[in-house]
Amino acid sequence: MKNQTKIILTISILLVIGIIFFYPRINFTESQDNSPTQAAEPGAQNAMPVEAITLKEEKLENSLNITGALIPNEMVSLRPEIAGLVEKVSFEEGQFVRKGTPLLYLNDDELRAQYDRLDYTKKLYESQENRQKQLLSREAISQEEYDIVLNQYNTNLADLRLIEAQLSKTVIRAPFDGELGFRQVSEGSVIASSDVIATIVNVDPIKVEFSIPERYSNEIKVGSQIFFRSNVSNEEAVGEVYAIEPNIDVATRTLKIRAKSPNKDKKFLPGMFVRIRLVLNEVDDALLVPSESVVPELEGYKVFVAKEGVVESRRVVIGQRTDTQVQIVDGLKPGEQVLTTGILQARDGMPVAITLIN
Repeated sequence: MKNQTKIILTISILLVIGIIFFYPRINFTESQDNSPTQAAEPGAQNAMPVEAITLKEEKLENSLNITGALIPNEMVSLRPEIAGLVEKVSFEEGQFVRKGTPLLYLNDDELRAQYDRLDYTKKLYESQENRQKQLLSREAISQEEYDIVLNQYNTNLADLRLIEAQLSKTVIRAPFDGELGFRQVSEGSVIASSDVIATIVNVDPIKVEFSIPERYSNEIKVGSQIFFRSNVSNEEAVGEVYAIEPNIDVATRTLKIRAKSPNKDKKFLPGMFVRIRLVLNEVDDALLVPSESVVPELEGYKVFVAKEGVVESRRVVIGQRTDTQVQIVDGLKPGEQVLTTGILQARDGMPVAITLIN
């Protein structure tokens, strides 16, 4: 029994030693056998994943975003030309009036009296002038005598026209179509030529005043369109440039511009702050790439193009820029795939796995 136990123990020890010695060699051999198979797997596993866009012709608007303010089409503080007693106020605050509508009457009793006196005198001078003309034709009087009477008659006519002009100033009329503001005078008050009666404002069309940097001064002209919106509404309104200041502001290096826009519903009021989008020019068939796709170099710019799953660098000429895109003028064609990610790692000939984001 003892010999049998020794034999079993010896065999167990030998088996353990064998396992310890041969098992690592088996794993090593298997790994060597498997390594060629792993190396032979497709190289797609080494391709860098990237995102790309497919180039296509698009419409490009080169626009300038600026701020401005609304001003009225017309605005006047109504004042009398002469001093006088307010006899009648014939308008309501906030009323819309047409051009020529009487708004306020000043007392004109003294002027009417002077007019009547001159009118009676006119009849006397007129009859005298007629008689003297007949006498002159018969050479019954001298030319000098006739000229004296004629001068008196003409002077009387001039005095009458002066009084008529003064009478017309006793009635204050609306100078244009517009909406009246708050009334500043009352009936029975005596006002001078410096006193404000009310303001009258015309807001249709509304005017938009803004300034642009001097480098864009040659890209805008009378008739150019602008798009603007106020804080009251996000709806964009359209205006048209009608006047451009003929000189650059030396202090701000900007050019002042005014545009007009219809405002029949009066949703825009003078004094409002507005955000303006000024379209400088348009290109209908522009090739646009994201700004991050363009790599600046000493000699220009380049982009990376994916062609049949392989990266290719392409030197390009850029045009206009927007907030997020760059126009490619030369170097690319529609249909090509331009990388938008992996730009820093990309190299010519590198395989890539493309995900289109168009």
